[in-house]
Amino acid sequence: MILQALKEYYDRKAAKPESQIAPLGFEWKDIPYVVVLNTDGQPVALECTCEGEGKKRRAKRFLVPQAVKRSNNIAANLLWDNVEYCLGLPQTGKQRSTKKTEEDTLRQVANQHAAFCKRANGMPVQNDEGLEAVRCFLAIDDKRSLLKPFEETLREILEEGANLTFKLAGQPRPVLEQDVVQNAVRAQGAVPGVSGVCLITGKLDTIERLHPPIKGVSGAQSTGANIVSFNLDAFRSFGREQGANAPVGKSAAFAYTTALNHLLARDSRQKLLIGDATTVFWAAREEDSSMEQDFAAFFGEPPKDDPDRGVNAVAALFRAIEAGAYAVDADGRHFYVLGLAPNASRIAVRFWIVDTVAGMACRVAQHFTDLRIIHGPKEKNTLSLFQLLASIVILGNGEKIPPNLAGDTMRAILTGLPYPHTLLQAAVRRNRAEQGGTYARASLIKACINRSTRYSNNNIEEELKMSLDPENANIGYRLGRLFSVLEKIQGEANPGINATIRDRYYGAASGTPVAVFGTLMKLKNHHMSKLENPGRRIYFERLIGEILNGICDFPAHLALDDQGRFAIGYYHQAQDFYTRKSDKTE
Repeated sequence: MILQALKEYYDRKAAKPESQIAPLGFEWKDIPYVVVLNTDGQPVALECTCEGEGKKRRAKRFLVPQAVKRSNNIAANLLWDNVEYCLGLPQTGKQRSTKKTEEDTLRQVANQHAAFCKRANGMPVQNDEGLEAVRCFLAIDDKRSLLKPFEETLREILEEGANLTFKLAGQPRPVLEQDVVQNAVRAQGAVPGVSGVCLITGKLDTIERLHPPIKGVSGAQSTGANIVSFNLDAFRSFGREQGANAPVGKSAAFAYTTALNHLLARDSRQKLLIGDATTVFWAAREEDSSMEQDFAAFFGEPPKDDPDRGVNAVAALFRAIEAGAYAVDADGRHFYVLGLAPNASRIAVRFWIVDTVAGMACRVAQHFTDLRIIHGPKEKNTLSLFQLLASIVILGNGEKIPPNLAGDTMRAILTGLPYPHTLLQAAVRRNRAEQGGTYARASLIKACINRSTRYSNNNIEEELKMSLDPENANIGYRLGRLFSVLEKIQGEANPGINATIRDRYYGAASGTPVAVFGTLMKLKNHHMSKLENPGRRIYFERLIGEILNGICDFPAHLALDDQGRFAIGYYHQAQDFYTRKSDKTE
């Protein structure tokens, strides 16, 4: 199902020339340097195609013949490759094996360059000036001397081990992008091999032995990894080799890998990183492409030049749902979400979610509805998934987010199921560790408890509201409110105090109330005596009486859900103290 959906996406993009998805037999590649030749094969320039500086430095992309698959073997790409293949010069910045002598290294580089020359000379193209110039250049032995006028640029190339290609002076495009060359590559596409029925298309095709690599998955090998591969005997069936164990035709294998690499590209707006899972998403039909563009804004970090992008996207989603833009899909228009994680030389599928566009939109909207909670005027109405998960780890360090938790949370959001119980545990633990809550953690705790209550058909407990709920009779919620009131009394009795009861007692009060609330109630009497305004004393006494109405004893222990309700009660009451009467009425 995953590979079929990816192939369908490729077919959809390939039908639009402006999509710039690579055709069969080609791929888009960043090539930082171009050797400019005259018709005699003499280099006249060594151009750098990079733009920008620092981390924003980016090489120009070219449509090149598809890369060969190699590990330790020697296999050359056609008319483009790294400096060792293209020029026969060893990289200076490469960390080589200590077992290799300099002589072995030079011999290996010579063999690599010979393979490159053989492939370029084997092209069935004659009388093309550009290709003939490349062949003349490759026939020259001492390329280091030829490129001496460009020594500084060459030194950078050897340090980086960068990719190169060739261009004829006076032509706007490299040789490998000339029509005559590309037509020859297409003509060579049909190569002999074992035929069979493709599992993706159901049609007879030449079976791909080694599928093209997938690049762009965070944490995976930089050279690429595979979703489909059989590199050990334990993975094989009935003596079949490699791709014959799961027969996929060459055209289908190219299509699904090209589509996935397109989604995983550096500038792609259809991917985001959630924990260790690189997540990509796409719609089955072109008319739903707006959902593709907005999906990353719902969950990803907003760019610095547009910090309100996520807030605006969520607001637009709610308006669209209210206007009926996401009515129930009668024709089954699907939306796909695929989470990929590194696993040695392979890629593991962390989650795969398929839903209609309308269903996906409603689930996303429900997620943000569940998260809604009162907050300060300077805080945003919506928080990204990264911000939410970072709030439950020490110092908000995103690298410490448990990878499985991030994936499970995303799955819960997109399937509409309860959030992982471990998410609530982590948020409550972080509250206790930091002796208090934050807007992000309060949102998470409210969402976790409400979904759990909704799906357990629990008629005893009601869902937590967005703001203060004086009618909520849950013991945890009421004790959280009481703790906030006691802290407020202490703060008004001792203006400018450095540490409040929250800094000393929050963790114990939320977990074992009986151990601390007796002491806190005695402290309250002491603090109340310091209040000069009798009206404030009456207000606080009345508020405490309303909260404690019907509570005879403080419980010895609060269950996890009630500890979460304690956090929400404390947060709601604290926010209520700092909300103006006019805002409360609104």
